[in-house]
Amino acid sequence: MALGPEAASLAGRVAVVTGGASGLGRGIAEAFTGFGATVAVWDRADPERPVDVRDPDEVDAALRRVLEEHGVPTILVNNAGGVFRSPLLETSPNGWDALVRANLSHVLLCTQRVARAMRDAGVGGSIVNVTSIEGSRAAPGYAAYAAAKAGVISLTRTAALELAPLGIRVNALAPDAIVTEGLLSVAPDSIEHLGGMVPMGRPGTVDEFAGAAVFLASGLSAYVTGQVLGVDGGTDAAGGWYPHPDDGSWVLGPTR
Repeated sequence: MALGPEAASLAGRVAVVTGGASGLGRGIAEAFTGFGATVAVWDRADPERPVDVRDPDEVDAALRRVLEEHGVPTILVNNAGGVFRSPLLETSPNGWDALVRANLSHVLLCTQRVARAMRDAGVGGSIVNVTSIEGSRAAPGYAAYAAAKAGVISLTRTAALELAPLGIRVNALAPDAIVTEGLLSVAPDSIEHLGGMVPMGRPGTVDEFAGAAVFLASGLSAYVTGQVLGVDGGTDAAGGWYPHPDDGSWVLGPTR
């Protein structure tokens, strides 16, 4: 059978997006809705139904609502996370625990709960974990965050194997410089600088990131599991090479 546009459709699917009230998560939720899915957002900042995905009781209650109101979710995006500076020699136990809980622990929790619902209903599905380019490279000043994101990558691969017999695919998205309202609010003057660090010459957009999530959630990626897809304009592939601002020639290391 020839591949057609229907392979990208999410019509009739129920999706859960954690951290979906803003930024990348909101972009993904809106894209899923546009492709036909019914989307439930789990986010502490949701004014209607706040959900702290670090809390097992709140996750269980949120999943019960989804099952009662919409049916079994066959798409889960573990996008919730947070970051603050944590230099190696200054990271406290509390700081470490906070960053691991915010970026890694809930990925296991939500994956467990939603995958069990898929298993019990006898349906497969797609789980997409949002990690970061910092999960596969050094991140001076952000040791705990980078370690947690590396943990998301490892968890993704192991979960892909354990859940494959159930028809559940598990993949990850690894962004680098994506322009969100959060980035604009804290570093409005950094966009041009970020573009100089990316081989494609510019930071990415939320819609471009969401497009990769649609791919992994849909039938377009039906034979893809255990993979980490970089949505980074080529930064990871560059490995430290940058286009020189004067003539565009490739140089290894800083250009200024």
